[in-house]
Amino acid sequence: MLLAEFGSGQVLWSILWFTMFFIWIWLLILVFSDIFRSPDLGGWSKAIWTIFVIVLPYLGVFVYLIARGHKMGEHAVAQAQAADDAQRAYIQSVVTNAGSPADELAKAAELKEKGLIDDAEFAAMKAKILNG
Repeated sequence: MLLAEFGSGQVLWSILWFTMFFIWIWLLILVFSDIFRSPDLGGWSKAIWTIFVIVLPYLGVFVYLIARGHKMGEHAVAQAQAADDAQRAYIQSVVTNAGSPADELAKAAELKEKGLIDDAEFAAMKAKILNG
């Protein structure tokens, strides 16, 4: 009996409502994260926006998107640029610290002199370093 009342139209309607609810939660997360990461908003402005969004959620989110939507985009671009700069700096530091083949050979020779590796291991390391 319950299955007869719960037809394919009801399933589609439930999926639509779930999707709209998910989008609404995502908008709330975006708005709150933008409120708290905005360097151009002062403490009282952040408090007022937060109270506005909590007390009148639909109106608060839509007013925030209209009033500060362009700033949200600017913040996202700045955050992506900062992440890109940090990644480039890390990659550059790793590449420059890799060392030259001469440095690697000197380290291998030092290990051989200390007796930590034998002639066969030194030869294998040397071949690996020289072959790239």
